[in-house]
Amino acid sequence: MLLKRSFWMLILFVSFSVKASFILVPMDETTQQNHLKAYGITFWCIDKNYKASWLLNYRGGSFLLPDAPEIRKECQIRGVSFEIISDAEQTTILNEIASPSQNMEAVILEKAPKIAVYTPKGKQPWDDAVTLVLTYAEIPFTAIYDEEVLSDQLLLFDWLHLHHEDFTGQYGKFYSSYKNIPWYIEQKKEAEVLATKLGFKKVSQEKGAVANKIRDFVIGGGFMFAMCSATDSFDIALAATGIDICEAMFDGDASEASYQSKIDYNNSFAFKNFTLERRPEVYEFSDIDMTSKRKIPMDKDYFTLMEFSAKWDPIPSMLCQNHTQLVKGFMGQTTAFDSEFIKSNVLVMGSCELNGEARYIHGQKGKGMFTFYSGHDPEDFQHQVGDPPTVLDLHSNSPGYRLILNNVLFPAAKKKKLKT
Repeated sequence: MLLKRSFWMLILFVSFSVKASFILVPMDETTQQNHLKAYGITFWCIDKNYKASWLLNYRGGSFLLPDAPEIRKECQIRGVSFEIISDAEQTTILNEIASPSQNMEAVILEKAPKIAVYTPKGKQPWDDAVTLVLTYAEIPFTAIYDEEVLSDQLLLFDWLHLHHEDFTGQYGKFYSSYKNIPWYIEQKKEAEVLATKLGFKKVSQEKGAVANKIRDFVIGGGFMFAMCSATDSFDIALAATGIDICEAMFDGDASEASYQSKIDYNNSFAFKNFTLERRPEVYEFSDIDMTSKRKIPMDKDYFTLMEFSAKWDPIPSMLCQNHTQLVKGFMGQTTAFDSEFIKSNVLVMGSCELNGEARYIHGQKGKGMFTFYSGHDPEDFQHQVGDPPTVLDLHSNSPGYRLILNNVLFPAAKKKKLKT
C-alpha cells in the first residue's frame, strides 16, 4: 500500500514538473511590477549558465527562463513578477512568435557580457543614469577610467558605457558658471595631474587619446553606449584628433587658427558637418545639440520609439523593447541630436518629429556597435549640478531607463545581420 502511494506521488510530481517547466517574466505595462529588476534577473540567469530567451515584441519584450527553484526565489526576493508556464504553453507562445504574420522573435541569450563603466574615480556632483540603473538592477560592472583605457584593459570587456564625460578637454564647458567653484577647480586640477602622469602635456591631448582607444575597442568588436555630453564630445574629439580646439583657460594657450576647417568628419561615429562652439562662456560644444533650439514645454516633451521587424532586424528591435512606444523626454547638456547632422548610415531609433530631433541612435563601426542616448536622466526632466540622485524604487517601471538596460543585455544575444 505504501509502495503504491509512493508510486502515485511520484507520478503527480513528474506531472507537475512537466506542466510547470518554464518561467515567463512578462514585460508588459500592467503585469510586471518591476521592469528594471527583471533585466537583472535575466542577466543573473545567463551569468549562471541558465538558458534564457528574449521574446521580442511579446508582451513588451518578455523573458523566458527555465523553471528552477533558485530563479523563482530570486524573482521573489527582487520583487520581479513572473508566471509559471507548462511545456504546452511554452510551445504555444513560441509558435505564435514564429508565425510570419507576427512581428515577434525569440532570441537566445547566450553569455552575460562583461561590463565596464568609464567613470572618474572620485565622486562627482551629479549622478550617472547608467551606473544608477546597473546598481539598482543588480547587474555587476567594473569602473574604469583613463589609466585602464590607455593600458588596453578594454580588451577584458564586451560592453562599455561612457559616463557624462567631456572628451574635448574643455571640462564640460562649465567655465562661465562654475570656474570659481571648489569642485570645478579641483576637477580641473585632478585632470591635469592625471594627464601629466600619463605622459601628456594637455588634458585635451590625453582625452583625445582615450577617445581613440575607445574607437579602437568598438572597431575591434566592442559594444559602446554613451549618454548626454559623452555622445557629441566623443565624436568631436575623434573628428578633431591632432587639432587644438581649446582656448587658453582650458589648456594654457590659444586654440589653433581656423580649426573648424580642419575638422575631419570621417573620423566621427555618428555626426557630420557640425560647427563647433568657439566661445568658452557658452555651455555648448557644437550645434549637434538641440537644447537651445527646442521650444517644447515639459508636459509635451515626449519621443517616439521606432518599430522594426523583429525577425529581420533583431538588434534595433532588442534596443527598442518597451511597454510603450512613447517615452517621456528629459534634458541634459546634450538634450537631443539635430537630425541634420546625423550620418546617413546611423539608425534613428527614437525621435521627436515635432522638433526635428533624434533622441536615441545606433550604428556599426568596424566589427562593433555603438548607441547614443541623449539627455542626462530619464526620470529627472532638468537635472542640475548638485541635485540628488534619482530614487529608482520610485521609477521601477521607467520606459526611459528600460532603453539603457536593453543596451546592457543585447550583447548577450545570438546576432543576425542588420537588414535596415
